[in-house]
Amino acid sequence: MDPYQTILSLRAVRSFTHQAIPTDVIGRILQAARWTGSAKNTQPWQFVVVSERQMLTDLAACGTYASHLAGAVLGIIVVTPPGYALFDAGRVTQNMMLAAWFDGVGSCIASFNDEAQARALLNIPAPFQAYTAISFGYPHPNDPHEIEGQPARAVLASIGRRPLGELVHWEQW
Repeated sequence: MDPYQTILSLRAVRSFTHQAIPTDVIGRILQAARWTGSAKNTQPWQFVVVSERQMLTDLAACGTYASHLAGAVLGIIVVTPPGYALFDAGRVTQNMMLAAWFDGVGSCIASFNDEAQARALLNIPAPFQAYTAISFGYPHPNDPHEIEGQPARAVLASIGRRPLGELVHWEQW
């Protein structure tokens, strides 16, 4: 898959098989994170990689829409210092998801509403923050297309993408 097709075909995957992700693929995902650009090259992130089933289940309970972590083969938690740039955290998350998708591995972002509990579970020291995790795994072929037990259409603001004509303004609004 070329990079452009990787970007256009990326979708959130919330239902995974139990197939293990090869170590070299995990390494590629983490290298894609490491090489992500950041403001002034501060690289304001660290990562906690979790594959233990009970920990993934416990982390899933830390977010309102994070149940997909419980069924994932792997979770990567993005850890940042206080006052971190949200843009940089988003960039590193997207790079990991794109690298995974290129290798056929699905992923989905989880936000921790109970960030303090997530930090406690992972022994992340103060003052670091852990608001975001990504679940990874090979997409389940019979994905029910549900989010937290509800049909995706009932939860998502829309399905598909808006046309460029609704989004792009040339020279001025």
